[in-house]
Amino acid sequence: MTARPPSRRPASFGRLLAIPVLVTGMLGLLAWQAAPASSDPASGDRSCVRSVPAGDTTVDVPFEGRAYGVAVHVPDSGGERRPLVVNLHGSQSKGTWQLDYTGMRAASDAHGFLLAAPDGVIPAGDGFAWNVPGVTEGAPRDDIRFLDQAVDTLSAALCADPARIYFTGYSGGGRMASALACERSEKIAAVAPVAGLRAGRPDPADDSRPDPASCVPARAVPVIAFHGEQDGSNPYFGGGTGTWRYSVPAAQERWAELNGCTGEPATEQLTAHVRRVSATEGCRDGAEVLLHDIADGGHTWPGAPQDKPENGHTNREIDADELMWSFFEKHPLPGA
Repeated sequence: MTARPPSRRPASFGRLLAIPVLVTGMLGLLAWQAAPASSDPASGDRSCVRSVPAGDTTVDVPFEGRAYGVAVHVPDSGGERRPLVVNLHGSQSKGTWQLDYTGMRAASDAHGFLLAAPDGVIPAGDGFAWNVPGVTEGAPRDDIRFLDQAVDTLSAALCADPARIYFTGYSGGGRMASALACERSEKIAAVAPVAGLRAGRPDPADDSRPDPASCVPARAVPVIAFHGEQDGSNPYFGGGTGTWRYSVPAAQERWAELNGCTGEPATEQLTAHVRRVSATEGCRDGAEVLLHDIADGGHTWPGAPQDKPENGHTNREIDADELMWSFFEKHPLPGA
């Protein structure tokens, strides 16, 4: 395993510059009708009648004349609006595989948040890939608009709290979550890309930095990211494919700029191989930007119960599921 190249690591940011849905249960096909909330959640009454049973099931999301099944996990059938975490798979994978790989059902059960894992639209290997803006061309579905619709449909069916909608994702799913933060910041409370943090496409004039015009969120977005220095697919220090190019710290720097953060980032060594770089000073609406730099990490999900030896080492000194949930809990939409 190669050692980290200290000469390439930036010393500072300044230098880096409700509708009907069809639910497919595990015991068969059951028709469920989404029931309206008893009151406007903004009024403070968080009671709600959930139309989906506890456990694993599938909710159909209608989009442009088709229904796309989305894997969901409901921790219990209580009648309170809950946070919703949408977990996006990497390329050549599927939503159900992503739930297995990350082990996030356990965090959902432990903390009571709703969990959803849709599929991308582009056939890739034995699974799918996401139609990420600036990355893919000619895809049969606009996945920004599809995931927007998915949030609406799932919120109604699962009785989600509209102020606590969060996205995470791995690799191509992390890139898709990043794109959603750029495009749907008014709807998504925070994001947690793993092995895929971006802040728009590479700048055509200088691909070592993000193109400022390609990511213009309507508000400050809290971001927590995880990335291995030994990632051979989406290189931490930049390079790679033409749609990757700029480094992960450059992506963090851009999000800090977009969020109005000031001052130098704080660096904390969390474990032997994991350091956290935090931009928190002066950020609008408290929208901090955290990056977990994993010295021995490959193109993998920290703390995952499954190894991906073909993608390098899986660091288990930290648990990405737990860290991102703690972050999400602190960051509902402003005003909630």
